[in-house]
Amino acid sequence: MTRIEELEKKVEELSPKELSLFREWFATFDAEIWDRQLETDVAEGKLDDLADEAIAAHKRGDSRDI
Repeated sequence: MTRIEELEKKVEELSPKELSLFREWFATFDAEIWDRQLETDVAEGKLDDLADEAIAAHKRGDSRDI
């Protein structure tokens, strides 16, 4: 059994309350990892082309208020 399969089995065994707490923890954990990766990507300039495209689209009038 792989580690992932072991984790899946453990999660399936959680009570509804435990599952709720796990979801909260995992959402926070996952968001923190995503934030760190985004910060790294920004610092390394990996999003510059996307930003340039968005700015150009806005200047052409291809954007709208949300």
